[in-house]
Amino acid sequence: MALMPVAEALARVLADAEPLAAEATPLADAYGRVLAADVAALRTQPPADVSAMDGYAVRSADVARVPVKLKVIGEVAAGHPFHGTVGAGEAARIFTGGVLPPGTDTIVIQENTSREGDAVTVTTPSGKGKHIRVEGLDFKRGAVLLAKGCRLTDRDVALAAAMNHPTVPVHRCPKVALLATGDELVMPGATPGFGQIVHSNGYATMAAARREGCEVVDLGIVPDRLAETAAAVRRARDLGADILVTSGGASVGDYDLVREALASEGLALSFWKVAVRPGRPMMHGRLDRMHVLGLPGNPVSAYVCTVLFLLPLIRRLAGRSDVAPSPETARLGCDLAANDERADYLRATLEASPDGVAVATPAPVQDSSMLMPLARADCLLVRAPFAPAAKAGERCSIIRLAP
Repeated sequence: MALMPVAEALARVLADAEPLAAEATPLADAYGRVLAADVAALRTQPPADVSAMDGYAVRSADVARVPVKLKVIGEVAAGHPFHGTVGAGEAARIFTGGVLPPGTDTIVIQENTSREGDAVTVTTPSGKGKHIRVEGLDFKRGAVLLAKGCRLTDRDVALAAAMNHPTVPVHRCPKVALLATGDELVMPGATPGFGQIVHSNGYATMAAARREGCEVVDLGIVPDRLAETAAAVRRARDLGADILVTSGGASVGDYDLVREALASEGLALSFWKVAVRPGRPMMHGRLDRMHVLGLPGNPVSAYVCTVLFLLPLIRRLAGRSDVAPSPETARLGCDLAANDERADYLRATLEASPDGVAVATPAPVQDSSMLMPLARADCLLVRAPFAPAAKAGERCSIIRLAP
């Protein structure tokens, strides 16, 4: 099977990925989620004319000429309306958020008055409607204020609360199952035997998936045996995983059994091997309703494929429209040789420059087993297939990594 271009591979990953079903989610958990339906206001805000300031509610006709002394006949606080009517020559003490009493049409702010017992002297005129938030100033009942497809910000969540929605209809976040394979792997904290290494790939993938709001199920490490690998695949399906992510075992060696195990369970293979460095033995397919991504075993390769393929898939299933990583322009911090037939994603650090264009400098060694340069990287410096040699200072394309 020929190497597939990155753009085509991503298109295949997303081709049959439809947003997951809607669920009613409490507002406290709704940040970052995508609305599955329009959300209309259940109330009018404010529900009545209210004061925008502390002061006195009066008739504008009574304060057209000042100074004038008015009789204070009551008090209005937020949540405690005045039940009488304010007549000519009268006033009601009012606080911010208080409902405007019947008979009044303006607010005289506290600073423009002096109080003596039950009398208040107004020293500055106040025209009709001054310092009043009229009914429906913010929004009216029935108005659609949050549209289907909106990814909820913190401000959107506050708006939904003001609209009187305790829950909102959002697309379900994907459930992601992670499966690592390899006789050479041991868990962190164990003492590796000769020829063994500590498993690390899954932790970056789990963190990235959880950052996207996913429920993550860790299926652990399975040995390089077909029966155990197939059993783990069945477990992911039985758990209702929307995405199964395997790590390792997808290459062509005698002990790379993931593809065979998936095939034995009925995998419909979409592609295997992508024209990308690092990450060539990347695999994708469907197992019934479960999406399957087979990531390479090298940790940097697995991470790059997570950024390029897994995160866009998660976002599409969660209902987002902004799924693919967004390249930015930077300036090269060093010379680069010509590239070959694979798109290259170099781990690089960023520094500011006087003209505001970031300078991207790749790590000197780009081996796909090296996690320290990846941990220190700020971005992936993207080089197209067959890109010519480039000099320091030339423009380049980068994908920023999440902090």
